[in-house]
Amino acid sequence: MIKVNLNNTKISNDDLKDVKKLITKSHEYITKENGKGSEWLGWKDWPTNFNKDEIKSIKNKINDWDSKGVDTLLVIGIGGSYLGAKAAIDFIKGTHDNSDKEVIFVGTNLSADYINSVIKKIENKNWAINIISKSGTTLEPAVSFRIFRQLLEEKHGSKANRYIAAVTSGSTGTLYNIAKKEEYDTYVIPDNIGGRYSVTTPVGLFAMQFMGINIDNVMKGSAKAQKELLVNDIDKNPAYKYAAAKHILSNGKNIELYVNYDPRMTYLSEWIKQLHGESQGKDGKGIFPASVTNSADLHSLGQFIQDGSKVLFETVIWSSKERTKLKLPKSKSNDDNLNFLAGKDLSWINEQAFKGVVKAHYKDAGVDNIILDIKDFSEETLGYLIYFFFVSVAMSCYMIDVNPFDQPGVEIYKSYMKDLLNK
Repeated sequence: MIKVNLNNTKISNDDLKDVKKLITKSHEYITKENGKGSEWLGWKDWPTNFNKDEIKSIKNKINDWDSKGVDTLLVIGIGGSYLGAKAAIDFIKGTHDNSDKEVIFVGTNLSADYINSVIKKIENKNWAINIISKSGTTLEPAVSFRIFRQLLEEKHGSKANRYIAAVTSGSTGTLYNIAKKEEYDTYVIPDNIGGRYSVTTPVGLFAMQFMGINIDNVMKGSAKAQKELLVNDIDKNPAYKYAAAKHILSNGKNIELYVNYDPRMTYLSEWIKQLHGESQGKDGKGIFPASVTNSADLHSLGQFIQDGSKVLFETVIWSSKERTKLKLPKSKSNDDNLNFLAGKDLSWINEQAFKGVVKAHYKDAGVDNIILDIKDFSEETLGYLIYFFFVSVAMSCYMIDVNPFDQPGVEIYKSYMKDLLNK
């Protein structure tokens, strides 16, 4: 489902052979669960041992809301509690889905203007809340939950709890205690899966199901990836091959630029940036993740990539299998001089842009381009792709001897912020 193309990089077969010992060592950390942070490797076997009854419960809850005419879901969470779901919905449904249902993400910021705009937007909607937090104490989602919970209680009175679904710890924490007291329907974030690795748990699956995404096929794709991507062979394992390529190119380059050519993958890049940046950026090490969506960003950052300082390499996520076709029409006047493209599919024109950019950046600018060629935009491919990045990021971290699963740097700003708020 994913092919790793290194033809537009300076990486040789000898380079790949040189990192095989490091790959083998890191492979053992993942598969034998004896490396740093191994207590957080619950995602590794999750696609084949997830709670089937909980998936049924999610479907039943969405069916109940459908029967009540719920058309808008507020997903309240931050970081891994929203980015994965947003990435998945855009990937499958596109950025301008014509569905009569909508997901709005809140709890991602502390902007009064943003929250007030959401309050105004949902005034005439039949809305519900999906609150996501393992602890319930992270400030941004906690603030939003208090605001929208009270609005929902004003709207529905004693029945408001029927319109709130909590995804949280299975046994402890502020949100767990609130959910138990208020009798919310509750779904569990496994104790051994961190937020940024949780998109195929109820953290992401609930919102996907609300939007009509086939979550059974998402999990089927992840199960296929679990079977194929834990093999210690970089010639057969694209996740390990990608991690090896990143490791080789990071010698002298400290920025990885994720590139896509379809707006439906913009938030996929945002999710990858969090997954990679929060996992690898530790101990003065790591590659800084950035992203562009072409061809729009070719007219903003393209100049720097082509002619600027040589600090980055690119990872292009590409698929030629768009769901729909659109041919460029012929014009009688040809006043725009585009008749030479008349009758051509827009997807074919986009592909030529992609090929031309790769050639310009690698051949002329000397910027290495790893290409991840994905099969299509299906639910199964999405599930596979999610697991692919879980494995490759864990491998990349172990290759530079950092814990892939903690985030000590994130906790520092929280402590300063709490001190200032208490003052």
